[in-house]
Order: sequence, then C-alpha cells, then structure tokens
Amino acid sequence: MNDMNWLAVYPEILLLAMSCVVALADLWVTDEQRRPTYWLTQLTLLVVAGVHFSRFDAGLTHYAMQGMVVADPMGHLLAGFASLATLVALVYARPYAASREMLKGELFILSLFALLGINVMLSANNFLVIYLGLELMSLSLYALVALRRDHAVATEAAMKYFVLGALASGFLLYGLSMMYGATGSLALPDVFDVIAKGIPNASVLVFGVVFVVAGLAFKLGAAPFHMWVPDVYQGAPTAVTLLIGAAPKLAAFAITVRLLVEGMAGLAVDWQQMLIVLSVVSLLVGNLAAIAQTNLKRMLAYSTIANMGFMLLGMASGVVNDSAQWGINAYSAAMFYAVTYVLTTLGTFGMVILLSRQGHEAEEIKDLAGLAKRSPWFALVMTLFMFSLAGVPPTVGFYAKLAVLQALVVNGHPFYLGLAVFAVVASLVGAFYYLRVVKVMFFDAPADTAPLAAPGDVRLVMSLNGAAVLVLGLMPGGLLELCKIAIRQALTT
Repeated sequence: MNDMNWLAVYPEILLLAMSCVVALADLWVTDEQRRPTYWLTQLTLLVVAGVHFSRFDAGLTHYAMQGMVVADPMGHLLAGFASLATLVALVYARPYAASREMLKGELFILSLFALLGINVMLSANNFLVIYLGLELMSLSLYALVALRRDHAVATEAAMKYFVLGALASGFLLYGLSMMYGATGSLALPDVFDVIAKGIPNASVLVFGVVFVVAGLAFKLGAAPFHMWVPDVYQGAPTAVTLLIGAAPKLAAFAITVRLLVEGMAGLAVDWQQMLIVLSVVSLLVGNLAAIAQTNLKRMLAYSTIANMGFMLLGMASGVVNDSAQWGINAYSAAMFYAVTYVLTTLGTFGMVILLSRQGHEAEEIKDLAGLAKRSPWFALVMTLFMFSLAGVPPTVGFYAKLAVLQALVVNGHPFYLGLAVFAVVASLVGAFYYLRVVKVMFFDAPADTAPLAAPGDVRLVMSLNGAAVLVLGLMPGGLLELCKIAIRQALTT
C-alpha cells in the first residue's frame, strides 16, 4: 500500500486532464458556437464511464497514493453510473440552457469538476481524501446554482446552499477530526482495526460518529437535515437541479458505506440507531410535506427526502445480524435503490426541463395538465417515472423498495418487521402525490394545446430512460447481482 500506483487512478487523471482541455477549448469558442465544447464534454463523460465499467472486476482491489485511494468494484460501478448520469443530465439540459443564456463553458467545466469530486469520494480510503472530494463537488455545485447571476431566485438558492453546505461540511470535518483524535489515524482500514481491537475512548468516538452521521445526512438530504433540499431544488435552474439530484446521491451513498461500514463497523450499534431515526423522520417529513406541494420541483424535492429515508433503512438493516452474507444483501439492496433512484430522477427532472420554454418555467404540477393530449408518448414515459417513484410494479422502483423491505424482514425481529410495515404505509401515502401527477396529465384540460416538440437527442435519451425504468423492473437480477459483487468485494478487502 506504499506504492503511488498511478495506473489505479488513471480514470480520475483522465477526467481532470479533459476538464482542463474543455476549459482551454472553451476560450476559442464564441457564444454562438457552444456545440463543439458540448460534444467534447459528452465524449469525455462517455470515455470515463467506459473506463470505469471496463475496470469493474469482481476479484481485484487496487490501492494507490500510499493507500489513500482504493480502486474497487464498488467505486468503479458507481463512478460509471455517475458519469452516465451527468452525460444524460447535460443532454436534457442543453436546450434549456441555450434558451436562458446558460449554455456556456462554465456549465460544462463545473459539471466535470463536480463529477471529479464525486469520483474522488467514490475511491476515498482516507478521511482527507473524502473531504477533498466532498469540497470539490460541493463548491462546483454551489457555483452551478448561481450560474444565472441575474436571476434573484437562483442567487438566493445558491446562498442558502452555500451557507448550509458549509455548516454540514463543518459537522463532518469536526466528526472526522474527533475520530482521528481517538484512533490516531486518518486511514479507514487503520480506524477499523483500532476500533475492532478495543475502543480507546468510547465517548469521543461516539461523539464523533454523531457529527459524521449529521454531515452525511445533509449530503443525502435526509430529515431533519433536509432544510436546504426544497429551497435549492426550487430556486436553482432546473438543469442544475437535475445535476444536484442525480450523481451526487451516488457519492453520498458511497462515503456512507466507506465511513460507517468500512471504517466504523465496530460502532455500528451507535450509528445504526441514528440511521433508523433519520430514515423514519425522512419518510414522515418527505411524504407528508410532498402532499401539500403545488410546485412540481418542490414536490420532487420532498420525494427525494422520502426516498433517501427508504435507502437509509437498507443501510441500517445491514448490521442487525452477525451473518456476513445477510449484511451484504442489505447494503447491496441500498446500493441498488440509490442507482435506480438516480435513474428515475434523471427522467422526472428531464421531463420538467422538456416542458419548460423560453420565458416560462414548467415548475407547477398544473403545467403538466393535458400532457397526454399534447404528447401521448411523453405522458406514458412520465407515468413510468411516477410509478417507479411510487413503487408500482412492474417498474424498477417497485423492486428497489421490495429489496430493501426483504433486507428488513429477513431477520425476523419484531422491531424490523414494524419498520417494514411503517415503510409500506409511508409508500402508500407517497403514492397519492405521484398518482396526482398522472391524473393531471391524463384527465385535466391542457392550458397549451400545441404539440410538445423536443430535439431528437432529447427524445431518444428520454425514451431510453423510460425503457430502462421498465426493463430493469422486469429483469432486475443483473444489476442487483452487480451491486452484490461490488459490496462483497468492498467489505472483504
């Protein structure tokens, strides 16, 4: 582990180099010719995704940078999905950004640097690397939210995001510093070994875990650390909202696994209880608050909070049994949920972007009225996304929720059976506001009767996105098995 091993981190090096190339190339592109920079960015994302997927190997884990970085199947799989998510988000965002004078080099460059921060977090094996990746991602997203400098609502959202994000980063950094003080190491394997051999200072460690979990909960958007989510989702330009709501969730899941499971498994009794509380409160707040929303972006923000609560149930259920395989099944279910949620989120916000036009933001639920008459195909695709978020079969959201519920009930303990029942009831409550959107699309009279036009690439990607939600719901075994392989390798090395 003392070798720098540059080959293990060459996907990140490639992404950094291409980010610099895009930044330099943008200097030679006029405002009317952003297309070359856009396609160079998309090519970069496609290549980076291909590199990560090609390096996915069930039997190999490589360490680099003197053990500070780990290149394992979980990191490669999530990094590949994050790259594809950013690629799809930019496809949806291009027409929207072009009509609002946002189709600038900054949009592409900041998106690439945010993805670089995500990749650093996914491969982190050290507290410092985790924090470095977190700040790189966060600062890029803050700037993206404020990209429309003349837009007062976006500027306000950026300020809220920055202030609350800095507060959460402080929580996480303070917790990590306490973990370092108690264990004497910044490396996750060393922290794990020290805790396993005997807790040197239990009170300091537990206190540190509280701050770490609080910081992670903010990045996930879990209640009661959710206050930034509705305001930022609503205030940010919709194209940027899509970038915030997709790939960063994969990074937040990954550092939760790295920190709590790989580094602090010996303190599972403490952080498991915190995750259970976070999940229950998130399901309550997210689903109940979403019912009252008339703004579509704000409703989807509260939906995010509820979905993160569901994912945390899977994380919390992974440490209630001594069986290693049972824990792998629970964490892989949570990972599967995170990936499929990002897939569905891309489509839902992509549809919001598609309905927006020059001078009008399609942010209200009523803006979807009569969509079935304007474009039956897009109404069908949006219905698939809503059904997936609600957990209606045969969409992938149903199987994702089922996998988490199975992880809860397999232990047979009455408390976890009760949690499963609560999660099902919360999902039934959530189905109301998802199905309300479907009702508005198919049964309400349209305010605008003009056919819904979409660029060819957006139409193609949106159709593939909807098809993926349906196909993965019918045949989820392949992706779930990849998640199991990734989690198994991460927890056994």
